[in-house]
Amino acid sequence: MNGYADGELDLVNHLQVEGHLLACPACSRIHDDHTAMKSAMADDSLYFKAPDRLRMNILEAVRGADNETSTVVRFWPWRWVSASAVVAAAVVLLVGLFLWPRVTNDDLLAKEVVSGHVRSMMANHLTDVLSSDQHTVKPWFDGKLDFSPPVIDLAANGFPLVGGRMDYIGSRPVAALVYQRRQHVINLFVFPSGGNSDAANQMSVRQGYNIIHWNRSGMSFWAISDVNLNELQEFAQGIQN
Repeated sequence: MNGYADGELDLVNHLQVEGHLLACPACSRIHDDHTAMKSAMADDSLYFKAPDRLRMNILEAVRGADNETSTVVRFWPWRWVSASAVVAAAVVLLVGLFLWPRVTNDDLLAKEVVSGHVRSMMANHLTDVLSSDQHTVKPWFDGKLDFSPPVIDLAANGFPLVGGRMDYIGSRPVAALVYQRRQHVINLFVFPSGGNSDAANQMSVRQGYNIIHWNRSGMSFWAISDVNLNELQEFAQGIQN
């Protein structure tokens, strides 16, 4: 909400928030309050303007300090100082390259998956097509995506299908299939992997949510939920079988 009010969101997220505000009176009131506060804080009457004499005193003090520094620095061996600074900067850069944690594409995707999961829970936009019938959910994506996501009914395994929706992950539209485990929601994001090689399950925990990611048959699958990891593994196994 703050990013939207300050104009810091990208176009896709800006439009999503804008659409949500039109349909959600509660969030709309919050946004109106933010806008009103922002306008109030911009009022010139809230700010104290320093007297001109203070500005002149500061400038005179700075000029005096600058003149004293100029007198001293004539005697410094600046060539050696500059060379040392270059060497020090190079060492810091090399150490940073080896020690700074590398952010992989999977790290970025995992962050977007968490955002998509949280957004679906908060914005009351869990499904675009509400159905437990895989033969209803799968055709709904026809013409909306440039791929056909596999839709599997796992009701017999204790993970009933709830529906599906369009989402946006990795700078592209993706399919989000929604399943349920008792009172818990499982979002399964599906989109082309960009390669033909399969990848085994990779598990992680982000912001308190369990995530399992795998690639199969040219598709990338990201399952996320607050169910325990064992149950999410059982869900992933059911999708893969």
